[in-house]
Amino acid sequence: MAKISGFSKLTKNEKISWIAENYLSDHPQAIEIIKQYWNADDKLQKLHDEFTENTISNYYLPLGVAPNFKIDGKFHVIPMAIEESSVIAAASKAAKFWEERGGFKTEVLSTTKVGHVHFSFSGNSQHLEDFFQNNKNKFFQDAKSLTKNMEKRGGGILDIELVDKSKSLENYYQLHCTFETKDAMGANFINSCLEQFGKTLESEAQNFEKFKVDGKFPEVIMCILSNYVPECLVRAEVSCPVTQLGDNEADSKKFVDKFIQAIEIAKLEPYRAVTHNKGIMNGVDAVVLATGNDFRAVEAGVHAYAARSGQYRSLTDVKVENGEFKFWIELPLALGTIGGLTSLHPLVKLSLAMLGKPSAKDLMRFVAVAGLAQNFAAVNSLVTTGIQKGHMKMHLMNILNQFEANADERSEAVEYFKTHTVSHSEVINLLEKIRS
Repeated sequence: MAKISGFSKLTKNEKISWIAENYLSDHPQAIEIIKQYWNADDKLQKLHDEFTENTISNYYLPLGVAPNFKIDGKFHVIPMAIEESSVIAAASKAAKFWEERGGFKTEVLSTTKVGHVHFSFSGNSQHLEDFFQNNKNKFFQDAKSLTKNMEKRGGGILDIELVDKSKSLENYYQLHCTFETKDAMGANFINSCLEQFGKTLESEAQNFEKFKVDGKFPEVIMCILSNYVPECLVRAEVSCPVTQLGDNEADSKKFVDKFIQAIEIAKLEPYRAVTHNKGIMNGVDAVVLATGNDFRAVEAGVHAYAARSGQYRSLTDVKVENGEFKFWIELPLALGTIGGLTSLHPLVKLSLAMLGKPSAKDLMRFVAVAGLAQNFAAVNSLVTTGIQKGHMKMHLMNILNQFEANADERSEAVEYFKTHTVSHSEVINLLEKIRS
């Protein structure tokens, strides 16, 4: 394997040539494949090149849509960027199912985001508390130039608290800071404010007499937002009479009993909970990606929220009360509809347009609904026909593509697997029979 200095300074073609020569020598078509995914529009390709560093090509994901979502009384089509074949079909099926039963209802519970100034201090903790109380307003004042525009939009710094963590880690303290960023994702805004707080902390501490006497001053370790946002919450739910969940009363009761048991298992068994929540994130991540938001941040925050009790649990819950079935989800979602890719990526802009140019709060609602729909579809399949029947039929086309099946072979395979179980080996056997 080769080493190189100054790789970032090479042109795109030079980068590709070096990679092909040193790491893809066994793939003679490597350069052709890489360039095959370039956009023919040079201006659009340049835009994509500048989204990241050392760009050599574009990596495509399908952008699909799930229609017929009735959310808070209005119909929506939800854009989803995902490669897993059954996800959009399952979401669409759940949307149709619940549209006939009143649709999805949502509520944004809070929109508070969090960041910290992490610092060390080995002096008297009461002196630190006195310093903080004397200078708390100074933190707000010094950040005024950063918060001016955000405050015009109704956002800004909500509060700053001094937190003593020294019992858990020697000399460790933090400024726990909360923010409202309205329709912006807010990461750059929050981090800029936090870095200013860090500067204020160290500079003002030099003038505090009690610190001077001890000769011990706060020392900033780092200033960074948190992707754990348990106070940036949205709730989505569906409900209907139990009798509407089956062909007759007995079927409805059996379905509901098994559905409740499935959710209870996901609440107490972490092995099941992880897969259960992964299915939720199939829907969540697909919408987050399609709308240009940070799915890695969402994933990290959501899974931390699922473990907030000390054990990793289901993100969804269910109950039956007075003959009414209710299924719901609460998710911590820090999203934005302005800034970043939302104003740059053409397909992101179209995805947001499809959703009616939503506010950040509205996008939280749509994302939560997608996660709830996906989970309902998955649990519904698990407690009735099993997950593989629908999933493998959707996966059939991927297997046929892998073996370059022509139109006639595809048609025959689709017909055959209407009455047979799809598996990789069975598809190969069928293709061999057709071709022989």
